[in-house]
Amino acid sequence: MKHSWRNTSPVALRPVAAAMMAAGLCLASACGGSGGTGSAAGSGSASPGDVLGPVARATGAPVNIGLISEGANPVADASVEPRIAQATVKWLNEHKAGIGGRPIKLTVCETLGDLSKATDCGNQMVADGVSAVIIGTSGVVESAWKPLNDAKIPVMIYGSSDPDLLSSPTTFSRGDPTFSVIDLPIQVAKDKGNKKVAAIVIDVPAALHSAQDVAPPLFKKAGIGYELVRVAPGTADMTPQMQKIASDGSDQVFIIGNDAFCISAMNGLKAVGFTGTISAISQCITDATRKAVSGATLKGMVVSATSPIGPDSPSMRLFLAVAHTYGKDIDTSSQGSLTMFTLAAGLQTATSGITGDITPATITSTIKAMKETELPGGGGLKFRCNGKAFPDQQAVCVRGGLASTLDDKGQPADYKVLGNTPIPD
Repeated sequence: MKHSWRNTSPVALRPVAAAMMAAGLCLASACGGSGGTGSAAGSGSASPGDVLGPVARATGAPVNIGLISEGANPVADASVEPRIAQATVKWLNEHKAGIGGRPIKLTVCETLGDLSKATDCGNQMVADGVSAVIIGTSGVVESAWKPLNDAKIPVMIYGSSDPDLLSSPTTFSRGDPTFSVIDLPIQVAKDKGNKKVAAIVIDVPAALHSAQDVAPPLFKKAGIGYELVRVAPGTADMTPQMQKIASDGSDQVFIIGNDAFCISAMNGLKAVGFTGTISAISQCITDATRKAVSGATLKGMVVSATSPIGPDSPSMRLFLAVAHTYGKDIDTSSQGSLTMFTLAAGLQTATSGITGDITPATITSTIKAMKETELPGGGGLKFRCNGKAFPDQQAVCVRGGLASTLDDKGQPADYKVLGNTPIPD
């Protein structure tokens, strides 16, 4: 894939850290995909028309919804996000009666990964009078979000680590803040009977917060040993650090970094003969990883996943049908494409009960009143945005997440929903 993170400068790692803290660490330009177009995954007997559902066309005056995306910039290329969002909107307008029976009109602004441009995008959406905004996976999400939050415009995002954003009553996040970087390695350790986890983390300040400050007491509570191993970005040979892990009693490692960082860690573990469990964030697994790391090392590895990309499933069949029917030039092997689909379709699902005037206030109140329901394209995850998933982070709409076990080619063999417990009334 062309969307691998190679730059390990602090600027380049800012999106990595932001998304990791949000629970997915999977930017549209950073995630491992299925290694193909995705068409084979949707080769079931049902036709695209059957998967798309019955026709229910939206009519009347359009509802203006904003989309803020990174776009293509020197660090990453998220240009697929507007394309899949537009395709999703066409499907929603033709088969889901848009929002409140009215067609959705998408207004797009690209931040190019720049803080000031992100603020400009937020201000533009306010000036354009949008009723709600979707923000794609982004390292500058907080700057785009601030003007919208001040104007009380509802925002749907994948996730963020910003405390003000996560406590906002008009923001809705579909990522569990701790699942992929803390809950997942704990669950893997419990499943495997492991006693001590070494977290191999890229040594930049923003990337260390959860691993250094949040994780230790949670591992202690779970009765699992924990050690943080900080490694400088750009370290090509991690053999010395991995030798220490292999000899200190750790029977599981969990790797947090970009693909180049993870490749060095995995190959270092192989070099020192580490025989324990290897788990990682989803960003570790890209086509570059599959080429540089042996299949024997990748096989059986459990990684977090933001979306169930790859293997055949109801979510994948729906996503492919929408992308192929309504889209053009969409990389359906990218988790970022499916993540954007879930954000756009999720906003429509969360507002399905709206009646009367459609305004930022009525969209917000309708989303807050929604019942728990399955997230479109979410691989079986359910969401509810009443502010009670995590009382101190009322923007969060999902508990738990997806985990994938890799085969000997580094491809996801299956997906499992973990920790997606019901959100109370």
